[in-house]
Amino acid sequence: MKQEEGEEAQKLVHGINIEIAETKLELTVDEVVEGYVGSLGISQLLHVFLVSLAWIFDSQNTLATIFSDAQPPSWRCISPHLHADNTTVVPAMAAASLCSSIGDSKGGGSVCGLPPGRGSGLVGIEAPLSLSGVSSVIERSGVFGFLADAYLGRKRTMLLSCILTSTTAFLTSLSPNIWIYSLLRFANGFARSGIGICCLVLSTESVGRKWRGQVGQCGFFFFSAGFLSLPLIAYHCRTSWRSLYQIISLLPLVYSLLFLPFVSESPRWLLIRGRSKEALEILQRYARLNGKMLPSNLSLANPSMSKVGGEALAETKSTEKESLWTTRWAAKRMIVVMITGFGVGFVYYGVQLNVENLNFNLYFTVALNALMEIPAVVIGTILSSFTNRRLLFSQSAFIAGVSCILCIVFSHGGRAKADESGGSWPQLIIEGIGFMAASTAFNILYIYCVELFPTNVRNSAVSMLRQALMLGASISPLMVVLGRLSPSLSFLVFGFLSIFSGVMSSWLPETKNAPLYETLKQQEEDEKQSSEVK
Repeated sequence: MKQEEGEEAQKLVHGINIEIAETKLELTVDEVVEGYVGSLGISQLLHVFLVSLAWIFDSQNTLATIFSDAQPPSWRCISPHLHADNTTVVPAMAAASLCSSIGDSKGGGSVCGLPPGRGSGLVGIEAPLSLSGVSSVIERSGVFGFLADAYLGRKRTMLLSCILTSTTAFLTSLSPNIWIYSLLRFANGFARSGIGICCLVLSTESVGRKWRGQVGQCGFFFFSAGFLSLPLIAYHCRTSWRSLYQIISLLPLVYSLLFLPFVSESPRWLLIRGRSKEALEILQRYARLNGKMLPSNLSLANPSMSKVGGEALAETKSTEKESLWTTRWAAKRMIVVMITGFGVGFVYYGVQLNVENLNFNLYFTVALNALMEIPAVVIGTILSSFTNRRLLFSQSAFIAGVSCILCIVFSHGGRAKADESGGSWPQLIIEGIGFMAASTAFNILYIYCVELFPTNVRNSAVSMLRQALMLGASISPLMVVLGRLSPSLSFLVFGFLSIFSGVMSSWLPETKNAPLYETLKQQEEDEKQSSEVK
């Protein structure tokens, strides 16, 4: 009798275990965030704020060359024999004759007759204008995107990038000559390339689909703040370009020590790397700060481990081998994004560098462009909440292109009404509108790219987009130089490329309110089913 009772008790316990197993709640990260954590709560706002701070020094290091590489309006010879840093310049008699044009209002044209890099007491380093582009060429490296996706994760990759950015910026301030300076700017471009892409992905992967666009724009607001702070720093360092680089080298280091330790890794990345327990702990932390709790029987569904036994391991290894360039649909999409990004980067950075051809005070025009970034972010944030990504991007690119073309008209018609410095105010206003639209297109394209690709290649995709943007940025200074001879031609090229980028976006799918997929295979299957339903 007792034996029968024991058997019945075992069956009862066994039945309860089966029932518990059957009621186990398995959800995707999107479902957990939307249903239990909250689409956007205090925890995510704090997370996004801490992550987005890094955009400030990314902006400063990217755009510092506007001031450090600018050709001064006039040269001043401190000594006929010595440079300001006590290096020999030219013989006394030659210096006396070559510097005869000091004080000429057109002084920047002849630069006292000295070859580039041979003047003394400069406001900044006299280097080829294209140096600002060359220094950013290395940013096209996809190393940080690969590291963030395949090995280190988003947080540790950003830490590495911040430390390298701080180091290379400080070493730049110690450059003994133009060649070492160029090399270090080259290295700095590589170092900072991981900051923006990790910031954007870390921010957007922590919130619900409704808020991805707005959260992405938040990062660009801090980028604008960094841009706006640059002329203020540069003005006080106008007699020493070395001081400028020393100051901007401090921020990444301070951020790495004081703020980055409080940033959480992306739960999506942890999940696809098989670290579901850590991913769930981060989501629990988010929920707790939001005043909510996750169900005790909750587990995360990993699309790369949907099978059982040995097949699960094979499926996981297959997922890890997935690549943008070995998956046909992803490769085609990436090529379109990169072509589009090239045009946007060419216009966005080219218009910034082209301010020297507007015949206005450099500090004033740079500050004005920086201010135009703020309404661009605000407009992008508002419109991204209810407007399709593709439409918002294309319309912004079209407005930027038309504005550049209109600058041709005002560059001629406004000459008679130019101010004392020779600049045309109507042209400056149109240029500001065009830059604001280009900034909006630039920002939206980043968010668009995040949503176009799944978690296991997302950082790599954003990195490839950044490569294309920086390729356009590195070539744009050549057009700025050409603009000194023919402003109309430079504005025409800027306008054409911007409109072309808007047209290219028509080959991309819409992503507003679409889920963030975890693997290429999952996204391909889901998008195929969606197209069949339509």
